[in-house]
Amino acid sequence: MRRRLEERIERGLQELTILRAIWMVAVVTMSLALVAAIFERLVDPGIGTFRNALWWAITTVTTTGYGDVVPTSTPGRIVGSLLMVAGVSAIPIAASLIVSAFVARVQAEQSERDRLAREEVSARLERIEQALAAASGVADERAGDDA
Repeated sequence: MRRRLEERIERGLQELTILRAIWMVAVVTMSLALVAAIFERLVDPGIGTFRNALWWAITTVTTTGYGDVVPTSTPGRIVGSLLMVAGVSAIPIAASLIVSAFVARVQAEQSERDRLAREEVSARLERIEQALAAASGVADERAGDDA
Protein backbone atom coordinates (compact mmCIF):
# COMPACT_ATOMS: atom_id res chain seq x y z
CA MET A 1 0.00 0.00 0.00
CA ARG A 2 2.78 2.42 0.94
CA ARG A 3 4.66 1.63 -2.27
CA ARG A 4 1.54 2.31 -4.34
CA LEU A 5 1.06 5.65 -2.61
CA GLU A 6 4.70 6.59 -3.26
CA GLU A 7 4.35 5.64 -6.93
CA ARG A 8 1.16 7.66 -7.24
CA ILE A 9 2.78 10.71 -5.64
CA GLU A 10 5.83 10.32 -7.88
CA ARG A 11 3.63 10.11 -10.98
CA GLY A 12 1.65 13.15 -9.82
CA LEU A 13 4.83 15.15 -9.32
CA GLN A 14 6.08 14.19 -12.78
CA GLU A 15 2.84 15.51 -14.29
CA LEU A 16 2.95 18.70 -12.21
CA THR A 17 2.38 21.97 -14.05
CA ILE A 18 2.30 25.54 -12.76
CA LEU A 19 -1.50 25.54 -12.86
CA ARG A 20 -1.68 22.27 -10.92
CA ALA A 21 0.84 23.62 -8.42
CA ILE A 22 -1.26 26.72 -7.80
CA TRP A 23 -4.33 24.52 -7.52
CA MET A 24 -2.55 22.31 -4.98
CA VAL A 25 -1.59 25.23 -2.73
CA ALA A 26 -5.12 26.63 -3.01
CA VAL A 27 -6.65 23.27 -2.06
CA VAL A 28 -4.37 22.97 0.97
CA THR A 29 -5.21 26.52 2.03
CA MET A 30 -8.95 26.17 1.55
CA SER A 31 -9.03 22.75 3.22
CA LEU A 32 -7.34 24.15 6.30
CA ALA A 33 -9.69 27.13 6.30
CA LEU A 34 -12.81 25.02 5.86
CA VAL A 35 -11.93 22.58 8.64
CA ALA A 36 -10.99 25.42 10.97
CA ALA A 37 -14.20 27.32 10.16
CA ILE A 38 -16.28 24.26 11.02
CA PHE A 39 -14.44 23.74 14.31
CA GLU A 40 -14.54 27.44 15.14
CA ARG A 41 -18.26 27.64 14.52
CA LEU A 42 -18.80 24.62 16.77
CA VAL A 43 -16.63 25.79 19.70
CA ASP A 44 -17.14 29.56 19.59
CA PRO A 45 -20.71 30.75 19.05
CA GLY A 46 -19.43 34.32 19.40
CA ILE A 47 -17.91 34.05 15.91
CA GLY A 48 -21.41 34.46 14.49
CA THR A 49 -22.37 32.77 11.24
CA PHE A 50 -20.52 30.07 9.36
CA ARG A 51 -19.78 32.71 6.74
CA ASN A 52 -17.99 34.80 9.40
CA ALA A 53 -16.14 31.71 10.62
CA LEU A 54 -14.99 30.92 7.09
CA TRP A 55 -13.89 34.52 6.50
CA TRP A 56 -11.96 34.47 9.77
CA ALA A 57 -10.35 31.13 8.90
CA ILE A 58 -9.26 32.27 5.43
CA THR A 59 -7.74 35.49 6.73
CA THR A 60 -6.03 33.55 9.51
CA VAL A 61 -4.62 30.68 7.45
CA THR A 62 -3.23 33.10 4.90
CA THR A 63 -1.74 35.15 7.76
CA THR A 64 -3.62 38.26 6.65
CA GLY A 65 -5.63 38.60 9.88
CA TYR A 66 -7.79 41.70 9.40
CA GLY A 67 -9.10 41.47 12.96
CA ASP A 68 -12.70 42.24 12.02
CA VAL A 69 -13.80 38.76 13.16
CA VAL A 70 -11.99 37.12 16.07
CA PRO A 71 -12.59 34.14 18.32
CA THR A 72 -13.82 35.11 21.77
CA SER A 73 -13.77 31.83 23.70
CA THR A 74 -10.77 29.83 24.88
CA PRO A 75 -11.58 26.82 22.64
CA GLY A 76 -12.03 29.24 19.73
CA ARG A 77 -8.63 30.76 20.40
CA ILE A 78 -7.08 27.29 20.55
CA VAL A 79 -8.57 26.53 17.13
CA GLY A 80 -7.23 29.87 15.93
CA SER A 81 -3.76 29.14 17.28
CA LEU A 82 -3.68 25.75 15.61
CA LEU A 83 -4.85 27.30 12.35
CA MET A 84 -2.11 29.94 12.52
CA VAL A 85 0.56 27.28 13.04
CA ALA A 86 -0.92 25.18 10.24
CA GLY A 87 -1.06 28.21 7.95
CA VAL A 88 2.56 29.15 8.44
CA SER A 89 3.72 25.54 8.07
CA ALA A 90 1.42 23.60 5.72
CA ILE A 91 1.32 26.17 2.93
CA PRO A 92 5.13 26.61 2.78
CA ILE A 93 5.59 22.83 2.95
CA ALA A 94 3.24 22.38 -0.01
CA ALA A 95 5.05 25.14 -1.91
CA SER A 96 8.43 23.58 -1.09
CA LEU A 97 7.31 20.19 -2.39
CA ILE A 98 6.13 21.81 -5.61
CA VAL A 99 9.40 23.71 -6.08
CA SER A 100 11.34 20.53 -5.32
CA ALA A 101 9.39 18.66 -8.00
CA PHE A 102 10.11 21.37 -10.58
CA VAL A 103 13.81 21.45 -9.66
CA ALA A 104 14.05 17.65 -9.88
CA ARG A 105 12.45 17.74 -13.32
CA VAL A 106 14.86 20.43 -14.55
CA GLN A 107 17.83 18.52 -13.11
CA ALA A 108 16.72 15.30 -14.82
CA GLU A 109 16.37 17.12 -18.15
CA GLN A 110 19.81 18.74 -17.71
CA SER A 111 21.33 15.39 -16.77
CA GLU A 112 19.95 13.85 -19.96
CA ARG A 113 21.32 16.74 -22.06
CA ASP A 114 24.71 16.32 -20.36
CA ARG A 115 24.68 12.56 -21.07
CA LEU A 116 23.92 13.16 -24.74
CA ALA A 117 26.67 15.79 -24.96
CA ARG A 118 29.18 13.38 -23.37
CA GLU A 119 28.20 10.66 -25.83
CA GLU A 120 28.68 13.09 -28.73
CA VAL A 121 32.10 14.20 -27.43
CA SER A 122 33.13 10.56 -26.92
CA ALA A 123 32.10 9.68 -30.48
CA ARG A 124 34.05 12.65 -31.87
CA LEU A 125 37.08 11.71 -29.79
CA GLU A 126 36.90 8.14 -31.08
CA ARG A 127 36.80 9.40 -34.69
CA ILE A 128 39.78 11.69 -34.01
CA GLU A 129 41.74 8.82 -32.45
CA GLN A 130 40.95 6.60 -35.44
CA ALA A 131 42.05 9.33 -37.85
CA LEU A 132 45.27 9.85 -35.88
CA ALA A 133 45.94 6.13 -35.83
CA ALA A 134 45.37 5.91 -39.59
CA ALA A 135 47.61 8.94 -40.19
CA SER A 136 50.27 7.48 -37.90
CA GLY A 137 50.15 4.20 -39.82
CA VAL A 138 50.62 6.05 -43.12
CA ALA A 139 53.53 8.01 -41.64
CA ASP A 140 55.13 4.79 -40.39
CA GLU A 141 54.81 3.22 -43.85
CA ARG A 142 56.44 6.25 -45.49
CA ALA A 143 59.27 6.20 -42.98
CA GLY A 144 59.80 2.53 -43.76
CA ASP A 145 59.84 3.22 -47.53
CA ASP A 146 62.49 5.94 -47.11
CA ALA A 147 64.81 3.62 -45.24
